[in-house]
Amino acid sequence: MVRKTWIGFWLMGLCSVSGVRAAESLPNVIYVMADDLGIGDVECYGGQRCQIATPNFDRLAREGMKFTDAHVTASVCIPSRIAIMTGRYAWRFRPPKPDGRWAFLLPRIDTGRETLGTLMQRAGYATGYIGKWHLGTLMQTTDGKVQGSENTDFTKPLQVAPPQYGFDTSFILPGSLDMYPYVFIRNQEFVGDVTAQKGWSAFNRIGPAAEDFEDVRVLDTLSTEMETFISQHAQDSKQGKPFFLYFGLTAPHTPISPSEAFEGKSDLGLYGDFVGEADHCLGRVLAALDRHGIAQNTLVIATSDHGACPCAGNIRKATRGQIRLLEDQGHYSAGIHQGYKFSIYEGGLRVPFVVRWPQQVQAGAVCDRLVSTMDLMGTLAELCAVSLENDAGEDSISFLPLLHDASGPGTRESLLLNSTHSLAIRRGKWKLCMCPGSGCSGTHGNQPPAAEAWQAATDRYGKLPKSADDFVSPEFLQLFDLEADPGETRNVAAEHPVVLQELMMIAVKVAIRGRSTPGEQVANEAERFDLFTPLPKSVRAPAPK
Repeated sequence: MVRKTWIGFWLMGLCSVSGVRAAESLPNVIYVMADDLGIGDVECYGGQRCQIATPNFDRLAREGMKFTDAHVTASVCIPSRIAIMTGRYAWRFRPPKPDGRWAFLLPRIDTGRETLGTLMQRAGYATGYIGKWHLGTLMQTTDGKVQGSENTDFTKPLQVAPPQYGFDTSFILPGSLDMYPYVFIRNQEFVGDVTAQKGWSAFNRIGPAAEDFEDVRVLDTLSTEMETFISQHAQDSKQGKPFFLYFGLTAPHTPISPSEAFEGKSDLGLYGDFVGEADHCLGRVLAALDRHGIAQNTLVIATSDHGACPCAGNIRKATRGQIRLLEDQGHYSAGIHQGYKFSIYEGGLRVPFVVRWPQQVQAGAVCDRLVSTMDLMGTLAELCAVSLENDAGEDSISFLPLLHDASGPGTRESLLLNSTHSLAIRRGKWKLCMCPGSGCSGTHGNQPPAAEAWQAATDRYGKLPKSADDFVSPEFLQLFDLEADPGETRNVAAEHPVVLQELMMIAVKVAIRGRSTPGEQVANEAERFDLFTPLPKSVRAPAPK
């Protein structure tokens, strides 16, 4: 029966017991998410291996709580952000087909689904979203076809944007800073005349842009919008109308584009300048709260969407593996871990995660329990005493109790993680990667590339893997004891067959039930989800010996 389950799955692919009601009122909540910021890019995490000053991340850790075992669910932007916004693993969703290119991508989330925005609206919050979106929009076109560079009507309002996901006000960049169209969107209206063609240094992707849009001004523009939002809602929050702000930075994602005020400020070079400017944006959040006298009852959470990109660094052009040049200078964006964005290793999935709430969280606390950015929905639902329906936040587990007792029992027992090409599962000290190698193509510099790793594993196994039994062989798996080996340097899969079986069955249960939380089973929308990476087409059967 177990074997059939594996084969079938491979083929198909303030509130309650926490005591928060002791607070006089619900807190304001600000979620700050950096883009491609590695755990080692933050000084209070990287220590001597970090050559960048991050005084504001460090201040939050000093005045609040630092989580040391915090993970995103995916080491790449879109699925990580889907999970954060919905409290649900991104691979459970069906991606839109056909789809738009770059920042013209279509909505990743159905407008009827619960999001952080709708949840906080139901809790009585004023809601806002400022910054990078990258969850898809629906733009009006001149020909009724999928939106793109040639047919989007930039004079007409968007049909689907953050307001359709529960955000009262929004000011967004639709995708990453190196993905056209390069234009801000306020609520559902494009800002400015989108009549130019522009591109930036990293990949030089030339596409539609607003006439006055410049990459080096984006962080300052977003921060000014953030300050305006806080100013507009500060007085209301003092009178019992709290606000929720999702503030998505665009740095240090490529292009590495620090403003004139920050270029040359870091001894490390351009990359350090850009990380420093991102940290300064967080500082502007804290300064705005202090200025309006609302810091004490504001919950601030700052993190990243995943690890640093291996093609980023001090060379403005995106260059394969150039992040290792920073390591030659003594700076390790992945900290003590291996791997970067896109990979299955910790350097792509473990992120800085600091929380400050002066009224409730003990200053200087450190929590080593497993948490995920996906857990924000469950945490805020518990905080606000708002119930979630059976088909909402299915994988989001509240970490609210840990904010009151960092050494208390962990609320999350396991977590599924994915790279661009594979899946892993964490439980306790164990991490099982359901692939050999980095779990990604290696195009940007992760090692070893998936195709090479699969070929080497196939050669060792002696034949092409075809069945579930083949794929669960230790030759095709990586098991790491993260307590003894946080750098994932020693694969102990062959030494612990019982651990392999236990972790695999947990992954199967979570996937098939459609949820990680208690409740009725729900269906995954995806037509199929492969627990194991499909074997790369380039992998050949071993030569007869």
